[in-house]
Amino acid sequence: MNEALIRSLTPGVLGILVRRGADFAAAEDAVQDALIEAVRGWPADPPRDAKGWLVTVAWRKFLDATRADTARRRREDLVEEEPAPGPTASVDDTLQLYFLCAHPSLTPSSAVALTLRAVGGLTTRQIAQAYLVPEATMAQRISRAKRTVSGVRFDQPGDVATVLRVLYLVFNEGYSGDVDLAAEAIRLTRQLAAAIDHPEVAGLLALMLLHHARRATRTAPDGSLVPLAEQDRSRWDTKAIAEGVEILQTALARDRLGEFQAQAAIAALHADAPTAEETDWVQIVEWYDELAGLTDSPVVRLNRAVAVGEADGPRAGLAALAELDDSSPSSSSGGYSLPRHAAVAAYLHERDGDLATAARLYAEAAHKAANLAERDYLTRQAARLNTGRSH
Repeated sequence: MNEALIRSLTPGVLGILVRRGADFAAAEDAVQDALIEAVRGWPADPPRDAKGWLVTVAWRKFLDATRADTARRRREDLVEEEPAPGPTASVDDTLQLYFLCAHPSLTPSSAVALTLRAVGGLTTRQIAQAYLVPEATMAQRISRAKRTVSGVRFDQPGDVATVLRVLYLVFNEGYSGDVDLAAEAIRLTRQLAAAIDHPEVAGLLALMLLHHARRATRTAPDGSLVPLAEQDRSRWDTKAIAEGVEILQTALARDRLGEFQAQAAIAALHADAPTAEETDWVQIVEWYDELAGLTDSPVVRLNRAVAVGEADGPRAGLAALAELDDSSPSSSSGGYSLPRHAAVAAYLHERDGDLATAARLYAEAAHKAANLAERDYLTRQAARLNTGRSH
């Protein structure tokens, strides 16, 4: 097969799919799938019309993916807005698909990315944001994963840890992103908890329930963000909180701590505080220390800096923030490379009385915000400080 010919035809094929009505990301995935078939079949049986073959196969792949996405969304529509407590009554093959996509032939990161794209319904951009990598890098990772599994048998399901990671990321995108997937993630995690006696499965379910319990208060009627400290706690779902705490306590009693249990413990401390002022920040810092020991995530250390700032004062928080490897300005943008780093720095500088620096950092954070609601909130914070300084 002439790979140079393939590369030359790919942009034209992609353009034809887009003109037929496919969105760019879906068209790109379909063309990649068609290229995989070309790599496998053309050496033995080359087509007479290479471009026509690619267009036909890519369009068929696009239609198949569209039908699969429609079926997945139909399943989501059957899920109630607030997932009922206790074991789930409805079981389908979605969870099995999660395990199959987490194939042993893939690295954990590639398996997660492929499953989020193929089964979870997330876009390449959303997955890239979750992994803190450029969209082009994630697109290449997903394409490589597809090529890897294109010729293997799906008779060796992946491990629980990979599936948990996928469910966690799907929930996070549904909780704070543009696509409502949170209820579906909870439904699938309930299925997994009913099938597998595993403390981290329980920890993830508890974490989801504790976060979902305050979902209704996270935004105002106009869609603007409401920070945790300003949320109406009387509107939090106490039944979901009670269920989450009970599940967490049972998991922690087994003394097999994992990162999802630690995150759930932090969420439980927030849920247990009658007011923001009564939050046990000292204990939250201790749990973040446990979490940092379990995972080397810069996001964990970023959140820990906020907790240190609340427990020991803003200057202690800024000192913890300065320890982050990603806290130095990036050469390409002149700003902070870790998402929300500038927002955290702005908050801590404001609490420390440095309003000029805080206003500048809020504006920088708004420019890098992942969604419109977050951008609007940070822009208002910058405007508030600038207005206050001008009077």
